[in-house]
Amino acid sequence: MARIGTSGWSYEHWEEAIYHGVATGRRLEVYAQEFDTVELNASFYHWPPDARFRAWRDQLPEGFEVSVKAPRGLSHSRRLRDPAEWISRIERGLRALDGRRGPLIVQLPPTMERDDERLDGFLQALPHWTRPAVEFRHASWNDEEVFAILERHGAAYCIMSGAGLPTVLRVTTGLVYARLHGPDQKQLYRGSYSDDELREWARRIRGWEAAGHDVYMYFDNDEVGHAVRNARTLIGMLAG
Repeated sequence: MARIGTSGWSYEHWEEAIYHGVATGRRLEVYAQEFDTVELNASFYHWPPDARFRAWRDQLPEGFEVSVKAPRGLSHSRRLRDPAEWISRIERGLRALDGRRGPLIVQLPPTMERDDERLDGFLQALPHWTRPAVEFRHASWNDEEVFAILERHGAAYCIMSGAGLPTVLRVTTGLVYARLHGPDQKQLYRGSYSDDELREWARRIRGWEAAGHDVYMYFDNDEVGHAVRNARTLIGMLAG
């Protein structure tokens, strides 16, 4: 099973790519008519109240899944230290999404170097049903011992593509989680992936699916709607 979507859905500069005059409040509805998953990016900046998660659950169609980005208060301010308070809030929000809940993506800051004990303690405290994926932005984390920690806790290594980010095709659990931050080699979130690049991702996805993995892939190159167009193209390639 593969789900392909975008990181976030409500961007003014996506007007021509998908919304075409639709009111802001209807953007998620329109998005869900075309895609079956989205990555909630706004939760990184401001964690929504439980009622907001319930409203999304009620609004979205059956079969649609929202992957949720962990708050920066946990990942960037505390850097996974003393996570209990944040985990409690995350659990409530994710439970409120019941039936529409995708994985939990935890993006660590690029300045956070490897700390096996802290990672192990965080994943130990995080319920397995949250289906966590961890995006490591510092190169020191790309090590077999770190991968072993993820495997032990059933957490996914987040596969990345983007300026200054290594694309390590490592799978640590039944979940394959990938974030494509744009092909521009100088700046994140910019540029459009070529058809050849997308065909290579399609080939990888088919391989992961054949091995029995569930794949969640999100385009984060939101500039002028590239993420929407790239996601459409990749979905078409997988369907062909």
